[in-house]
Amino acid sequence: MRRRELVLLLGGVMMTAPAVRAQQKAMPVIGILGSGAPRAFAPAVAAFLQGLGETGYVEGQNVTIEYRWAEGRYDRLPSLAADLVTRKVDVIAAIGGTPPALAAKDATATIPIVFGVGDAIELGLITSLARPGGNLTGVSVLGDELTPKRFELLSELAPQAKVIALLVNPKNAFAEQIRQNGQEAARAKGIQLQILQASAEGEIDAAFASLVELQAGALLVGGDPLFDTRLEQLVALASSHAVPAMYPAREFVTAGGLISYGASRTSGWHQEGIYAGKILKGARPAGLPVQQPTTFELVVNLKPPRRSASLSHPRSSPAPTRSSNEPRRRRTPISQVPGELGETAPDRDRNDLAVPSIRRA
Repeated sequence: MRRRELVLLLGGVMMTAPAVRAQQKAMPVIGILGSGAPRAFAPAVAAFLQGLGETGYVEGQNVTIEYRWAEGRYDRLPSLAADLVTRKVDVIAAIGGTPPALAAKDATATIPIVFGVGDAIELGLITSLARPGGNLTGVSVLGDELTPKRFELLSELAPQAKVIALLVNPKNAFAEQIRQNGQEAARAKGIQLQILQASAEGEIDAAFASLVELQAGALLVGGDPLFDTRLEQLVALASSHAVPAMYPAREFVTAGGLISYGASRTSGWHQEGIYAGKILKGARPAGLPVQQPTTFELVVNLKPPRRSASLSHPRSSPAPTRSSNEPRRRRTPISQVPGELGETAPDRDRNDLAVPSIRRA
């Protein structure tokens, strides 16, 4: 009798094991392909997971997430994307701008991809915002198009600056467009523009070292995932060189920077999470329209370093928009900005920041 019971028990275990493995395999897997470092993009992941959660998916409970970070080394992205494809993830979320989106697109034509980039059509990721087609969808934000507006605000902030430097990453797909937009804005203002280039951490230090020689009175930091990863380094260098700097996103200001202007990134990451969840539920990327930003933020540090105290206050003017409607403006406390998580550095006081939230009509 005991022998028979043992045989039955072993048979039951052998039948149960495949069923357990099948259930484990049935849990969907999302691959996050990031261009930067985990710490720098923690707010991005938090916003993505929040959006994902709104569709009913919670990491570790009913969805698994595989993280792959390039740490600012774009040359690693193709192999990281290929690894996610090999692991047969159900969705790839490209976080950190153009480089991971392009790497994911090159790696697969079948696995759904959600992205957050500049001009998705110009990049060749999609053919239409309303009907993206293929296996990609996501958020198309205004990036280099905002360079003229950032330059204008910076020139108002530092009216005595006869020379303004523009920092760009030459490896950025939109580097040339950023330079051209900056040069046009400088000519319109009658200001000399000096281009600084940095594609690695060490080159950022060298770029700032040349500010004195160039006699630059202000600095405009172009948008790039590398700069997002090194935002604390950039803010510290701007402070030590006593140069007023305009940044592409609010995260720089919450880290101690002076001023930023751009679309709400958190809203974009949040939307990526929502789309990833919808795709897991059966939606096809080709049928999910690519979203565009509706909120633009001018974030000002109300307690800049003493050496910057004499700076002028820039006028808050409307965000450039492809719509003919005039955007509405309203001044909003940082903790109440629509679509934002309110993530500020622990040592920063929310009252130190002013956020006029500019929304499209």
